[in-house]
Amino acid sequence: MQVNPVFRRICRSFVQWNRNVTTSQYVKVLKKDTTFNKPKIDFPAKDTNIVKEAKVELGAIAPVATELHFPMSQQFDTSSEDITTDDSHNWSNSFFGLSTKPFPKEVSDILLEPINAEDIEVKPDGLIYLPEIKYRRILNKAFGPGGWGLAPRGEHTISAKNISREYALVCNGRFVSQARGEQDFFDVSGLPTASEGCKSNALMRCCKDLGIASELWDPVFIRKFKKKYCTEVWAEHVTTKKKKKVWRKKDDVLDYPYKEA
Repeated sequence: MQVNPVFRRICRSFVQWNRNVTTSQYVKVLKKDTTFNKPKIDFPAKDTNIVKEAKVELGAIAPVATELHFPMSQQFDTSSEDITTDDSHNWSNSFFGLSTKPFPKEVSDILLEPINAEDIEVKPDGLIYLPEIKYRRILNKAFGPGGWGLAPRGEHTISAKNISREYALVCNGRFVSQARGEQDFFDVSGLPTASEGCKSNALMRCCKDLGIASELWDPVFIRKFKKKYCTEVWAEHVTTKKKKKVWRKKDDVLDYPYKEA
């Protein structure tokens, strides 16, 4: 059965008109139902005095923050004027007792005693060293606990990733030597620990003047020690999987993050 084309067009027009009317009615109803009254919020008036005071305080603080890498360095250090002893020697600048007389023979024998090979460690890059605690034990054995000390010779110098400070080694109330210790750090929260490492580094450097572990600065001794007690092996980094040659003692194993390849 064939449908008249004219009738077909009339039907299509009617259907389209009906859709438009229905859609427009639906949209109108939806808009009407979804409208709501916005609540009115009363904000307090701005206090211009508070803003002015804040600007003044920030202006006073800003120059200090730009000059110092560590804003709390003044509270972090002890004033050099407060570092005195019962004999009124300010060890932040005093050289009292320097080279007045040698220490007794029994003290010198302890200080100059050869280092035990078992106490010497080697870093992955081949640098040999004596752990810091060994220096303290030698000083305690020679002068007794309380018979020696480290006196700061100024405040800490703090950069973005490094802290350093100069210290003086005082033994039996006599100035012996001074050196600047340093230590790297990764975050400001690690500064207290880094300052301790800085102090230990200065101690090891000061002990050179007493002859303690002087072999570690002797190239001939270094070559003989590494040949006899150390070996260079291929190692793999645990996380990056990169391989390179590192040093270790012959009777030791590699520490994390390296493992022998």
